[in-house]
Amino acid sequence: MQDVIVVGGGAMGSATAWALTRAGREVHLLEQFEPGHTRGGSHGASRIFRLVYSEADYVALARRALREWRDLEAESGTALLTATGAIDHGLAGAVLAGVTGVLADQGVPFEIIDPTAARRRWTGMAFGSPVLYQPDGGRLRSDAAVEVLQKLAAAAGARIEHGTAATGVTVRGDDEVEVRTEAGVLRARHAVVAAGSWAPTLLRGMLALPPITVTQEQPAHFAPVLADAQWPSFIHWRPEHDAYGLLTPGEGVKVGFHGAGPTVDPDRRDFTATEEGNQMLRGYVERWLPGLDPDTAAPVTCLYDNTTEGDFVIDRVGPLTVATGFSGHGFKFVPVIGRIVADLVTGAAPAPARFRLAHA
Repeated sequence: MQDVIVVGGGAMGSATAWALTRAGREVHLLEQFEPGHTRGGSHGASRIFRLVYSEADYVALARRALREWRDLEAESGTALLTATGAIDHGLAGAVLAGVTGVLADQGVPFEIIDPTAARRRWTGMAFGSPVLYQPDGGRLRSDAAVEVLQKLAAAAGARIEHGTAATGVTVRGDDEVEVRTEAGVLRARHAVVAAGSWAPTLLRGMLALPPITVTQEQPAHFAPVLADAQWPSFIHWRPEHDAYGLLTPGEGVKVGFHGAGPTVDPDRRDFTATEEGNQMLRGYVERWLPGLDPDTAAPVTCLYDNTTEGDFVIDRVGPLTVATGFSGHGFKFVPVIGRIVADLVTGAAPAPARFRLAHA
């Protein structure tokens, strides 16, 4: 019997494998697709890192993540987080006051800039409301992070197996779990399911997960037209779908809408950006991002798996731990989530209350 099987080799599963090997556990990581695949939610060159939340526990978690990313960079010798600064705009007065109050209480530095001054500072962007600037925000190298986490885990003894899909999970006792694959049945003392959009199907009948919606999102990269424009990572809060963006070196500025895509089956999606979605993005860029050429859109697609409230699901029931529901804002927390899940497996600490199944 094996020690720990981790199902899912995306960002969260890879971080979990890394953290468990650091804790002295024997780990077998199963990933259904090839290294660097584009079928899930972790692929791509870049993700946003930011500290701005209206909830104190998320801010505290992001501050911890900042330290963990720097530690991971030091351990791996690989640069992963670039501090370009991050901005939020479109927040209503009372909401903005609430957010800044939380940041101040948590000791997070920030600055409020009026729209005219912000336009002079970030010439490629337009603003219609005060801008919250946070200097520690920036971008993460997402593909590189997954690769680094798996390399470190493997160097510490983890078995990383690509091209092997888990087809089911069954708890057989207090310290035995079966993970079924097309090649046969694997047994372990503990299993972690960090399979993103595939988690609800794998765990059906095993855990009472909250509703999780799987959607296909379609951001796009746009070419800048101003050579000297600065591009912080940004969130634009709007009555319609919230927008986000960040510079991806070599690809342009990535712009997308949060949770605007159609509901899909992760095994049967078409990977095709819709014309409606393309036109929505074009219209947004024309109005709010004058420093980009709206005719240069290079669409990409990815999967979201989100709970109704947008909170993560991280909990343990007997010899089975689940980590899912991270899409849209989870990548910034990757090394912290890995440690939290590892602590659940080893019994070192419970999951944060917000993420437990009992609170779903």
